Amino acid sequence: MNPSFKELTLLHYTGFLAAAVSAGIHFYLAPQIGLNPLGLSFLLAGLGFTAGITAVILDYKRKTVYLLGIPFTLGQIIIWHYMNRVPLENFLRGEPLLDFIDKLAQTLLVVILVILLLKS
Repeated sequence: MNPSFKELTLLHYTGFLAAAVSAGIHFYLAPQIGLNPLGLSFLLAGLGFTAGITAVILDYKRKTVYLLGIPFTLGQIIIWHYMNRVPLENFLRGEPLLDFIDKLAQTLLVVILVILLLKS
């Protein structure tokens, strides 16, 4: 596992940024939620995004990471939707803001992962 930075493209770096935004939001919210199953799930989600970034940087089975990252990230979006039921018009106005930023980053990440998977 040697970092192969010359193989990384702007698409990779954009994906790293999107994943890091989502990880950061999850790490920020986890302690606020507390030491309970929901709080721990936020911590694990943040670790999942961080592990994905690390694996791609270290060139560890990138195609597999892309493939696993798609349902992982889509699952985050779907679970959020069913847990929160924020009206679409509120969400599109950016309410609540952290949720909006997180879901925007995750949607971008899914698109990037699909493109990277198709290119690999």
